[in-house]
Amino acid sequence: MSAMSADAYPARLEVDYPERLDRITTLLRLILIIPVVLLVSLMSYVGNNVVVLPTLVTLLIRRKYPRWWFEFNLEYTRFMGRVNAYGALLTDRYPSLDEHQSVHIELDYPDTANLNRFLPLIKWLLALPHYIVLALLMVASLLAEIVAWLAILATEKYPRPLFNFVVSVQRYSLRVNAYAFLMLTDRYPPFSLGG
Repeated sequence: MSAMSADAYPARLEVDYPERLDRITTLLRLILIIPVVLLVSLMSYVGNNVVVLPTLVTLLIRRKYPRWWFEFNLEYTRFMGRVNAYGALLTDRYPSLDEHQSVHIELDYPDTANLNRFLPLIKWLLALPHYIVLALLMVASLLAEIVAWLAILATEKYPRPLFNFVVSVQRYSLRVNAYAFLMLTDRYPPFSLGG
């Protein structure tokens, strides 16, 4: 992973490019991912209702972001990154609950003294243009994944341009999530697929 510059966005994602992918696990991916999708569904309920809302209230009233909530959000986001990478065929390794594997997500702990205490109330609304762009990019990413699926079945390789595009869409989604829901920064996410 490359060194991050001082002006890097406080949410970063990199995925190691696989030299070879297994045809069988690629063919059966929609079946193999079912157990982890069920787990993610349960975790999403907990994450959204037990951590996001209390973090918002704590930032609003006390201007604090408890370290253990941040650590939970960090590990939950890393796990979701592994699940997304597996579902997008970016890796053959089944998503681990604790190992980072080939997906590298870094989130910077927020400096709450520099966060606007009232902005978390409307960040989700301010991010609306990003949701529209993300919806279009997710459709394009899904099409890229279908083409990659066929390519992997034929060659055991994920075409590098498609791999880079899918990772870039996931990186962009992470930045929007860090702004709107993880509330790590007041810095508006760039409309960019760049790193």
